[in-house]
Amino acid sequence: MAITDTPAGTTARAALQQPPRQRPRGGRARKTAGDWLILLVAVLIGLLIAVPFLLILANSFKSPADYATGGPLSLPTSLSFDGITAFWERVDFPRKLWNSFFISAVVAVLAVGISMFNAFALGIGRVRGRTWLVLLILLANMLPQEVLLYPLYFMFREVGLYDNVWAVIIIFTVIQSAFGTYLLASVYGTFPKELLEAASLDGASRWQILWRVIFPISRPTLSVLLIFFFIWTWNEFLIPLTFLVGNDNQTVPVAITVLQGDRLMDVTTTSASALLGLLPTLIFFLIFQRTLTRGITAGAVK
Repeated sequence: MAITDTPAGTTARAALQQPPRQRPRGGRARKTAGDWLILLVAVLIGLLIAVPFLLILANSFKSPADYATGGPLSLPTSLSFDGITAFWERVDFPRKLWNSFFISAVVAVLAVGISMFNAFALGIGRVRGRTWLVLLILLANMLPQEVLLYPLYFMFREVGLYDNVWAVIIIFTVIQSAFGTYLLASVYGTFPKELLEAASLDGASRWQILWRVIFPISRPTLSVLLIFFFIWTWNEFLIPLTFLVGNDNQTVPVAITVLQGDRLMDVTTTSASALLGLLPTLIFFLIFQRTLTRGITAGAVK
């Protein structure tokens, strides 16, 4: 098909004669000065966050003499495991590690399950007074733990659960599920009604709708809650310190503080205790990092 000499044909001929634009290699746009500035700021923030961990890591493998000679900012001249060994043996670290893992895992699973059931009733079941119930749950979640200590202490002492890991499990399950209920109720409140109506027309009961429709779709969000509940419970200190007074029931954060308060410790042993207390949650986060990323970005992709 020939191009005529009309004005439209002249424009088309000029467009054909122009050389094609060359794309950057790899199909990626060139980074501007603003992009490099943001990257530099992110790297600096990452280094500031990593400095305390690096100091703990360096001082954990120093001997007391090495620390006294070089100070906290120097690198160890030789690897010494005396601090790690001393902390491991003094507090019976495997026992404390199991207590923290057991409490955190049970709390995470129970809190996610209770949150899902509560949110299904509030967000999809549309119970009466839904708004006030969600507001009450939010206000309860905002209460400081110090306010709850004496009433909980009196209650669990009366029922015989004081100095028992199940007391801490019950407390944190209620606390974490309050936040999970508030979050999931907002998510389930925007769930497509057409999908639920289609499942009902197919003869699905409410239980089947929950497990065959709601649960598979909200699994990424539930996975994120599970990871956060585990880490939050692991790092809790005040309530385990109050309710777990026996040495066999203490968690890792409590064991670190009690040991520092009861005995004179050198800095290397203190750093080793902080390192051993941090490593389990760090390993847990690295294992489930992909799950966490998928759960956070799941709501952005439809």
